[in-house]
Amino acid sequence: MKRIILTILLAGSISALFAQQHKTENVIIVTIDGLRWQEVFRGADSALINSKETNEKDAVRKNFWTANTDDRRKLLMPFFWSAIVQQGQLYGNRDIGSKDEVANPYHFSYPGYNEIFTGFPDPRMNTNEGITNPNMNVLEFLNKQKGFQGKVAAFSSWERFTQILNTQRSGILNNSGYMPVNVPSINDRLKHLNEMLNEVPHFLGDSTRIDFLTFEFAKTYMQQFKPRALYVAFDEPDDMAHAGNYKYYLDRTHQEDDYIRQLWDFVQTDPAYKNKTTLIITCDHGRGDVPLTKWRDHGKETPNSEQTWFAVLGPDTPAGGEMKLPTTTYHKQLAQTIAKLLGFDFKASAGHEVGDAVDSVFGK
Repeated sequence: MKRIILTILLAGSISALFAQQHKTENVIIVTIDGLRWQEVFRGADSALINSKETNEKDAVRKNFWTANTDDRRKLLMPFFWSAIVQQGQLYGNRDIGSKDEVANPYHFSYPGYNEIFTGFPDPRMNTNEGITNPNMNVLEFLNKQKGFQGKVAAFSSWERFTQILNTQRSGILNNSGYMPVNVPSINDRLKHLNEMLNEVPHFLGDSTRIDFLTFEFAKTYMQQFKPRALYVAFDEPDDMAHAGNYKYYLDRTHQEDDYIRQLWDFVQTDPAYKNKTTLIITCDHGRGDVPLTKWRDHGKETPNSEQTWFAVLGPDTPAGGEMKLPTTTYHKQLAQTIAKLLGFDFKASAGHEVGDAVDSVFGK
């Protein structure tokens, strides 16, 4: 009996410690599907610009090329290389020895997103088909916590997130693909965006909408309803890479960076978010690099497509810029990191394996 009481007291003290050591009250998670670490940390690739993978080479050079790496990556992703590098942390620059990877062996989207949000590389999640994810994810976990019920929302260009996040079971608000936002009292802007879904061309197919709509839905919903956990999933860089269109891949990456900037600018002006919100940005998998045309591909048959990156910006994360750790970080660690930033222990409640948090995010 004494041992049981001691265990209960210890569990309570650990929960209290989690709650006391954080300033973060809200999280925004953004994923950019299939964006390589090479472009994030090096900027535009001259070999690809000068290859058959790039149309309108002069325009691409004008917009995204300079010989200096620091300047070049800032041309491509100015928000990353101003706000985040100065105030937050960036992981995965293998040129300085920083290694970030997915732990799953499949190196494509569904397994990657499962790993990010459930905290482990489940071998059953080895398809992009519409199977329902049986694993608890960290957004579902947050939606059960006091103060977060009904305050968790996910907006994604790809319709598959309905299954990845198991929104039927989890109960979080999910707006994916060409589904409208169907909640009471939405404002006129959200109503107009719902109408646009029936009018916009399906450039990316019938299962994936353009990222502009995903961004506008997420931003407008955030402004009206103030979710405490917001997930935004962009898709276009991966589509452009598979198409072998390096110009559009760079254009879309540059645009996603600006979408993220706009979300963060709103955070900095709204009392519900300012100085108490953490932004986490990452991808679901890497891409190949050798031979050159392998940049289009990823998967277990594509070497180096496990290589990834992530970035963190928020009140609990000391400014560290480009981080270099003695060990590799894995995306299976992100779910517990997200929960811990908010003062919760997802690992203790998930009912399955969950990777440890990335301690350096908290300055440890």
